Amino acid sequence: MASSSTSKIETDDEFTEQEEDEDEGNLVHFDDFTLASSWERFISEIEAICRLWMSDGPNNLLIKGAVLVEDSNHLYKVKSELKYAMKSYYMEYYFETNPDVDGGSPAGWDFDMHDMQLCFGVKEFLVIAPQSASGVVLDAPEASKLLSSVAIALSNCSSLWPAFVPVHDPSRIAYIGIQSMGTVFTRRFEADRIGSQVPVKLMHLEGLYELFVSKFAYSTLDLTVHNFKVRYAMKLTYKTLHFDDGYMKGFDAENNKSDEDLTGEASDVTQWDDDCSWSQWYSAEDPVKGFKLIAIWSEKMVESSMEMAELENTSPHEAEKWLMSPSLATNLLEGSKGNRIGFASQLLLLVDALQMSFDAQFIEDFVSAENPGSDNLNSSMFIPPPTVRDRVLKELFIEGVQFSDFADNGHKTSRAIKGAPLYSLFAQFCLHSLWFGNCNIRAIAMLWIEFVREVRWCWEESQLLPRMPANGSIDLSTCLINQKLQMLAICIEKKCQLNEDYEDCIGNLEHIDSMTEEESVVGDDPLSMQTPSEDVSGKVDSFSTSDDLLSSGIKKSTVSRQPENVKLFDDKKSSDFTRRGSAGIVNSMMLLKSYQSMHAPYTQEAPLMTEDMHEERLQAVEAFGDSFNFSAQLERDILTSDMSAFKAANPDAVFEDFIRWHSPGDWEEDDNPEGSRSSSSSGLDIEKSKHNWPPEGRLSKRMSEHGNLWRKIWNSAPALPTSEQKPLLDSNREGEKVLHYLETLKPHQLLEQMVCTAFRAAADTLSQTSYGELKQMVAEIEQLYPTMASPLRPLQVNHLPPDSDTIEDLRRLSVDFERVEKLLTIAASLHHKLYRAPRLYREIFSDYYRFYIPKIGTDLTEDDVEKKFDKKLEVRNHEREVLSNMFVPPTANQSWRKVLSMGNLLNGHEPILREIIFSLRDSVSGNHYAACGDSVSQQEIETYRMYICGTSNDLRVALSIVSCD
Repeated sequence: MASSSTSKIETDDEFTEQEEDEDEGNLVHFDDFTLASSWERFISEIEAICRLWMSDGPNNLLIKGAVLVEDSNHLYKVKSELKYAMKSYYMEYYFETNPDVDGGSPAGWDFDMHDMQLCFGVKEFLVIAPQSASGVVLDAPEASKLLSSVAIALSNCSSLWPAFVPVHDPSRIAYIGIQSMGTVFTRRFEADRIGSQVPVKLMHLEGLYELFVSKFAYSTLDLTVHNFKVRYAMKLTYKTLHFDDGYMKGFDAENNKSDEDLTGEASDVTQWDDDCSWSQWYSAEDPVKGFKLIAIWSEKMVESSMEMAELENTSPHEAEKWLMSPSLATNLLEGSKGNRIGFASQLLLLVDALQMSFDAQFIEDFVSAENPGSDNLNSSMFIPPPTVRDRVLKELFIEGVQFSDFADNGHKTSRAIKGAPLYSLFAQFCLHSLWFGNCNIRAIAMLWIEFVREVRWCWEESQLLPRMPANGSIDLSTCLINQKLQMLAICIEKKCQLNEDYEDCIGNLEHIDSMTEEESVVGDDPLSMQTPSEDVSGKVDSFSTSDDLLSSGIKKSTVSRQPENVKLFDDKKSSDFTRRGSAGIVNSMMLLKSYQSMHAPYTQEAPLMTEDMHEERLQAVEAFGDSFNFSAQLERDILTSDMSAFKAANPDAVFEDFIRWHSPGDWEEDDNPEGSRSSSSSGLDIEKSKHNWPPEGRLSKRMSEHGNLWRKIWNSAPALPTSEQKPLLDSNREGEKVLHYLETLKPHQLLEQMVCTAFRAAADTLSQTSYGELKQMVAEIEQLYPTMASPLRPLQVNHLPPDSDTIEDLRRLSVDFERVEKLLTIAASLHHKLYRAPRLYREIFSDYYRFYIPKIGTDLTEDDVEKKFDKKLEVRNHEREVLSNMFVPPTANQSWRKVLSMGNLLNGHEPILREIIFSLRDSVSGNHYAACGDSVSQQEIETYRMYICGTSNDLRVALSIVSCD
């Protein structure tokens, strides 16, 4: 029993010892905070956060919501909050996603680096700061304690991250920092700023060099006589003055020196867009406010302050690299609040006027005080004073300006939009309306009423209508108002011709009476007959002939432009002396009943018709049906005129002769090879045709039917040349009909045509802008017209309902138009300033285009352009002169001229920012850095580094020093 009990006790003792050993093992990793201070707990909390960030790594931190740092493409940050001694702090960890990039390389001057990376030459780093309004630690002991806490926590984590604490006043941008380098070395950081009253010595490179040397040289040494091998890299930033009118005048004078030498004339441009196509209508704000020039000197060695003094006198042209970037206006993107005036803004107002035009039945209702609906109009819709109205009308109806004076009538694809040509009278009226009274419906109505009065005055006084062609056919691809004005211009021209003919007739009446009968014969005498150089087909007239006169669709016989053989004129009949209105002999054709050659008469041109007149005739055809021939009935007046002229030119002709000339397809010749053969209009051919007289053949079945309408017209048509016929176009009647249309036009019909014409004319105006060889801009202009054609198509039928969705489509079109207009303004401005360096403006515009297009339709602030579009473009050596000329030398009376305190002047301009990086590198072995241990590898480290940034009135210095602890 004793032995058993003893063994049991021994077993219990063994279990007890094992339990005690296990408990001791469990207590090894237990952190007992019962006796730890709050500072130690604060360090432990920092350490836990750092361990978590280190274990996650950059990729996991991005997944967990790391934020991209503003103005950076690959620097991210994470944030964590802490509390210590009743105060709240936050700690931020900044890291990059491309660990292979050397963020501290001074020679590269990476413009994507964070300010802390540039100042201290670090890559990833921590920042700990209080959660306060200032965000800085004002108490020095507190700042030191914060920095020590982070340093201890990072040391416990075996982390090499540098840590920084913002100190002093926020305006000083001051920091203190520390970094363990993993060996016996520790790097300490310090940065501060002088915001005013910079010492004169520190304004110059010599003093800055001595400031850096003083950090490691003995204080008793004379730094001006001792040499220290120091590395430096420098970057100078220059900025042109604001491109205002006076500055641009000086810039143009410098930039156009070569042009002046070639032409002998100097440019007298007062505003940047004076030579742009839109300058007649508005002056655009220059979107390119200026340029920044960055001159870079890469890392070099300097040994004395005298060398730095010489470097200060160096011209920026000696810099190894030039970079440039434009400074753009802040209202270039959608969403910006800038009040920008251009075609797009006025077109949007015109669309609003179109929407209001359905509220009244007549144009006069918008300007009449008795109109009960006028009270509903906005009080801001003012009507400009009569002086402004008269100036606009004077410019529209300026004497001597004709449509033929303008060779270019718009873009090649503009005809897809049914408006008026750019330089036509109605298009100019629409463009003036955009700026008249801010394009409100009342101002447009008043201007239209006065416009129609001026048109009527031109009609009544027989004054040629300016900016309209007075001859040719009516262009049916244009809007109806333009067609009507073109019809009126032709009527006025014919009216003037009749008046001139009447006066000439009265003045020369006695002379005409004394003329002999033989002198009055037209076209028979071979010595006096007209002999043009070429053959023409069909009827001959001084005007073009309509195809409606050809019922068979076959061309009429040609007219001989050469006289007959003299033998053909030996036997003259009495008809030769009564022939009138002959244009020449028809090739190889003889009259059927007379041994005479057939003569082609001068005929009247077909009456001109506008679009609505064609529709009326088409409706008449539909009403009458197929009970009669369309050409025989509706073209009766034309056919009668042609038959009368043919009878006058061929007194012995019969109906069959007219058919042979007018409609050869209705004359069927016999199968006689010799008789049917036709060749050139030589005398021999005519002689052969006389031997084959009379011609053999017969009328077609259509023309030989009983009661044929053509034969009835022939029998009743008198023999009258065109000079004695009643004109087919009644100029007085048609002119009054045009004026009636203009005076009774409904408001919405006027505005519909104005909107189409205004969009087309505005696009045509912009397309004439010179912007160089920019492929993106060419494509934008080409695409603009199809984009406009679709929403404008409902307006071209003149049946737009008031509640149509077209109004909203037009508003969206105005936004698209504004986008193209802004791009074009930038392209024109860049081309104007950099036309002697085409590569620069092409690449700048391409960069901006790629930046601009993805942001269309997004909500952006006004600062987004300046913050995000900051592309740097390298300037080649042969392009430096172009950019240098933009820095116009200042004159003595310019208010911005000041006492220059810095060197490295560019045409009298000192840099707006000077950045220098001084560095000193030492070998680890062979100096005091290697005294603490032999385990350090043989290498060279950057022991001192100083980043200096500022001007003569602002200086910021950041220093990092490596020490052996």
